[in-house]
Amino acid sequence: MKEDVGHSGKTWRSERLSALGSSIFSEVAAWKAAAAKDGADMIDLGIGSPDQPPAESVRRALAEAALQSDNYAYPATKDSMPFKEAAAAWMKHRFGVMVDPASEMVTLLGSQDGLAHLAMSICDPGDAALLPNPGYPIYAGSLALAGVEAILMPLREENGYLPDLDAISEEDWQRAKFILLNYPNNPVSAIADLTFFEKVLARAKDYGVLVVHDLAYSEMGFDGNEPPSILQLPGASEQAVEFHSMSKSFNMAGCRIGFLTGNREAVGALRELKANIDYGAFYPVQQAAVVALREAMAAPHKPKAGKLYERRRDLFLDALRAEGWDIKPPKATMFVWAPLPKMTWDRGEAWTSRTISQEMLKATGVVVVPGEAFGTEGEGYVRIALVEDESRLLEAAARIGRFIRGELVID
Repeated sequence: MKEDVGHSGKTWRSERLSALGSSIFSEVAAWKAAAAKDGADMIDLGIGSPDQPPAESVRRALAEAALQSDNYAYPATKDSMPFKEAAAAWMKHRFGVMVDPASEMVTLLGSQDGLAHLAMSICDPGDAALLPNPGYPIYAGSLALAGVEAILMPLREENGYLPDLDAISEEDWQRAKFILLNYPNNPVSAIADLTFFEKVLARAKDYGVLVVHDLAYSEMGFDGNEPPSILQLPGASEQAVEFHSMSKSFNMAGCRIGFLTGNREAVGALRELKANIDYGAFYPVQQAAVVALREAMAAPHKPKAGKLYERRRDLFLDALRAEGWDIKPPKATMFVWAPLPKMTWDRGEAWTSRTISQEMLKATGVVVVPGEAFGTEGEGYVRIALVEDESRLLEAAARIGRFIRGELVID
């Protein structure tokens, strides 16, 4: 394959691309393509994309708005306040947080849009930020694009997958422009309480560090857990911003809509950057999101998205346990963060998260993501997304059990 090099010897590929997260995601895509070519019956538990549609009323609102001829102008030329006002009302309803939709909120093309661009809008090249390890790949990728140094905070089981704030050196606290947190967490599915957030805010205030909280899984707590917003704490909006997404909790992943709220200077910086690079979310999508938020407020006792994944978690982990793979149940999200199983057959060399994921896919057709895709602290784990129906999850567990026992081995 020829390199993308011109006659002058210049390459046509930015070095930044090499830092946009682990190449393992591309490898997993290649593994899947090879398995599909071989005719495998794949059960894809890799990507965390909801397998359920949004409510019919939300789909109908989207369809009706899409039929309106005046909804095809640039979204920025229309009034985006209805969505932001609905989001602000939902923040008050869900968390008791008062938000000014005009000055303390910006609409996003999904929360990943905001996560990808926030560092560009609040940092300068050479700045530093504190990031979780393991962590969602765009966290590190956004810093690479912005020329910002990542100071990694290990998330380990012995600490409940919370960063050890005391282990961060004073020098790193002083250098950091912001600290990024994500609870409920992807990929480790851990949760955090307001006591932890109080400690973070106090430490961040001492050093003038902005707290950035990714709350994409707010409606996906298990066992009665209701994940909190950091903005619930007094004075938090002076020191923190928070990302929210319609993707997972409202089954609107393909619609690409979310928002950032909190500290108005940081929110305003991201709004200013986005005003220069896109024209906003498609207006019918905004209108559909308004319906979803209003219905959530009108029916507070209606089961949230987390109920579905809690039921799947219990079913799947019980089945895996019966097959010989005992995994601690996650407390939230749509993911299982699983330490590698104890294999009963010898492949001639040590198992890694990459090799076990690859060979499991070849042998069983079940797709999982190697933990190393999320950072060095992810080695020794795989992430499993509960995005198939219950019958397919039971089938996946049965196949995995046969793989663990060496009954399904591909030479």
